[in-house]
Amino acid sequence: MKAYIILEDGSIFEGESFGSDKTTYGEIVFNTSMTGYQEILTDPSYAGQIVTMTYPLIGNYGINDTDFESDKVHLSGFIVKEYAVVPNHWQSVKTIDAYLKENDIPGIYGIDTRMITKKIRTKGAMNGIITTEQPSEALIESIKKYTFPADIVARISVKESVHYEGTGPKVALIDLGLKKGIVKQLRHLGLDVTVLPHNISAEVLLSDAYDIIFYSNGPGDPKDAAEAIASAKAIIGRKPIWGICLGHQILALALGADTYKLKFGHRGANHPVIELESGKVFMSSQNHGYAVDKDTIPENMAITFMNVNDDTVEGICSNDYPITSVQFHPEEGPGPEDAHYIFKKWYDSYTNTIER
Repeated sequence: MKAYIILEDGSIFEGESFGSDKTTYGEIVFNTSMTGYQEILTDPSYAGQIVTMTYPLIGNYGINDTDFESDKVHLSGFIVKEYAVVPNHWQSVKTIDAYLKENDIPGIYGIDTRMITKKIRTKGAMNGIITTEQPSEALIESIKKYTFPADIVARISVKESVHYEGTGPKVALIDLGLKKGIVKQLRHLGLDVTVLPHNISAEVLLSDAYDIIFYSNGPGDPKDAAEAIASAKAIIGRKPIWGICLGHQILALALGADTYKLKFGHRGANHPVIELESGKVFMSSQNHGYAVDKDTIPENMAITFMNVNDDTVEGICSNDYPITSVQFHPEEGPGPEDAHYIFKKWYDSYTNTIER
């Protein structure tokens, strides 16, 4: 069946439909990962977005039972140049086509994904649709009226707390679009982890039930996560706080810095970041469309990591309080494991502080 991508600038791309047969709206973005499409499909940070994979062949190792970052597909649509009709891997249990159908997510293949990527890099991320309907002026006009949902974090966050027992300090992990990889890394260190809703109150977080507060990754504009920003402000100086991705941006806002939308964001498993303290460069997994404005960082904050490609802020800490965060994903999933050490570094810093 024929399918089409229509961008808000009027561009139309024709391909073939796979996955669910429907019309879907979203922000068109691109990801440069060569592998890890299963983790990308299930990463809640992609909620509301239509993801274009720059690597030409997707689905060749199928879908397995282990490489999920959440319990369902969160992105709105999936664009590939070629998808593997017959995958080949000993762990594969189904095709990517079948998995998308199960989750009612449309896909399109036979597309010049590099051309779409070049267009996004030139004009910036833009809204668009995947549809099996014949392109029309009405569809193009409907794209112009589409707005990214401001309540996207509320839609995907847990509604009730989830506890993972551990023998170490107790972590309140605030779910803004949480990936399972973060829980896995924290549990690997023996931490007692409780996943909490995005709008959990500062009063609960400041109770004796938790030793460390952790703001997770997630989708959308950080300034829309007003309740998380408010709770972070109330906790500053009273408990240690860690953050990743959206959580990093929220902590920056709470500390007095500003954020802005990047032209086309960072999405992929091959982004170099430099740790300013050591001068070492690490390959990182990234998925974000916003960044912390380094020109607005107050004197009581310090930059810890920078992006080698475009000199954007990739990590911050407070000079006055035990607060630290990174923009990239040290838990990977997909991507290199270079930055796993960050979790141990944060944990050691906490335990050293307690011992003193």
